[in-house]
Amino acid sequence: MRTHYPRTPHLPWSPGAAADDVRAGNAGGLVGREVVVTEKLDGENTTLYADGLHARSLDSAHHPSRTWVKALQARIGHAIPAGWRVCGENVYARHSLPYGDLDAHFYGFSVWDADGRCLDWDRTVRVLRGLGVPSPRVLWRGVYDERALRRLRLDLARQEGYVVRTAAGFGQREFGDRVAKWVRAGHVRTDTHWMHSAVVENRLGARAALWAVRSGAAADAGQLSAALGLTVSPAAERYEGDGRLGDARLAGVLASGLHGRRRSTLPARLRGALGMRLARRVADLVGLVDGVHGPYPDEERRAGLIRMSYAADLDVLHAVARTSAATAEERERTEWSALHAEEIRPLGPLPFGGLDPEAADRCRAEARQAYAEGRIGGADEAGAATWRWRSGAYPRLVQLVGVSGSGKSTFARTLPAARQVSLDELRAAAGDRGDQRDNGGILRAGLGRLDAALAEAAGGGTVVWDATSLNRRQRSLVHAVARRRNALITHAVVLVDEDEAVRRNAGRAHPVPERVLRAQLGRFSPPYPGEAHRTWYIGSDGAVEDTDPDTDHGTEVPDAGTATGTEHGMGGGADSADE
Repeated sequence: MRTHYPRTPHLPWSPGAAADDVRAGNAGGLVGREVVVTEKLDGENTTLYADGLHARSLDSAHHPSRTWVKALQARIGHAIPAGWRVCGENVYARHSLPYGDLDAHFYGFSVWDADGRCLDWDRTVRVLRGLGVPSPRVLWRGVYDERALRRLRLDLARQEGYVVRTAAGFGQREFGDRVAKWVRAGHVRTDTHWMHSAVVENRLGARAALWAVRSGAAADAGQLSAALGLTVSPAAERYEGDGRLGDARLAGVLASGLHGRRRSTLPARLRGALGMRLARRVADLVGLVDGVHGPYPDEERRAGLIRMSYAADLDVLHAVARTSAATAEERERTEWSALHAEEIRPLGPLPFGGLDPEAADRCRAEARQAYAEGRIGGADEAGAATWRWRSGAYPRLVQLVGVSGSGKSTFARTLPAARQVSLDELRAAAGDRGDQRDNGGILRAGLGRLDAALAEAAGGGTVVWDATSLNRRQRSLVHAVARRRNALITHAVVLVDEDEAVRRNAGRAHPVPERVLRAQLGRFSPPYPGEAHRTWYIGSDGAVEDTDPDTDHGTEVPDAGTATGTEHGMGGGADSADE
């Protein structure tokens, strides 16, 4: 059934309200509620369904400006559930305002389910992203505050206004009380209506190539390279996938085009264009593909695939492996692995929502490990298998991971009431902070101090291991001590661009020699999710930008199923001690 999009009332102070426009009165339906304020785009209101679309008028006729959005609906319509509708702005044609850096020619601003309810804002954004549709820029969010909204300053040469809506969802009949807009005065600034003029196309920006791939369009390696600022090979254009849209498809395309690059360099390079969460997932796909191409014992394959699934969607991983397979043997191994992966089922939602967050993370990690090892058969057995960790009465270990100068110690200082074991400080106590000649002795001394510190923190205190921990071998030595003390192990992985690491190191009071730093960069192998109980991924500004376990599932498409994300568990690493 087709549904006419309601008229959005103007806020009382909106200068662009005409005599026949609807006004919101005193905006009483917004008062006391959390609201989201988004930029109002200057385009044509358009609604997409599984089987078609229309502009504001249900019988809207053909117009050249609607060709692009019709092609979009043809690509994503199969993923829109029957009875649902996606409402947004078709900004293909210039109306009164020119746009020169759009993410796409269609922005979604609301999603309505089969019962006629508008989804809450956060779920709306997830559903839209899962379809490959961007949403308008958020200008403000918080409990409704008229003074704060009146203080919003727009560039009226570039922005038409803003829309206020409740963050919570609402029904069709509540629309007039839950949504309102502010529009600039004289927002129509042309003498001729845009539909009766020659179509002038608004220009797309570099990021549009990423959104095009998310929405199912063919990949263009050159455009993707421009969007990311690094070379994506034509292999990206050969990625076939499994029909999924959104970040799952984009990750597969990019991993195919970046196969062969050093995984450790990718998160920091991709972070600006993709955000840390997706950048890290692309990097993990790149790193895991060789494990699919290589030989693997069948008796260990189930456990290995489950662990891999904590870092990557298995369907996407095998699609990337197919794209990048260089030999018949690699192709055969990929198909054999994919057959085994068909038997892997996600562990499912785990029953730890009411626990202290740290205890819940520990229980999730222990349940995932038990599932991979075959000790439990599903989420319904997870509670009984993890009862011993619910109290939280065990020490916490935060193991810093990253090259010298990346910002590990700076991050460690933000952790409250934590005891620190620093290998650099042990070297300084021995006479020279920069002396790397007795790494073995320094490491043994550090591990001894760690053991004593964890024993003292048995009731729930935190200990920080401050060293580079560049590879799995180095991290495993620390893990062995932590396991003896039943500690909750957290990897705090600092991911910065290599040039930035060199610059930071040069500015330190005690820099390591550049040749040592270059060697570290070459050996650095960041941990995959699942190698510790939990993992924090930290960007160049020192903030945690991605985590594992990830309780926020990111993108979402209704009825599209859930991703079988996984962890590694197969990797190796050099056996050198920490610098």
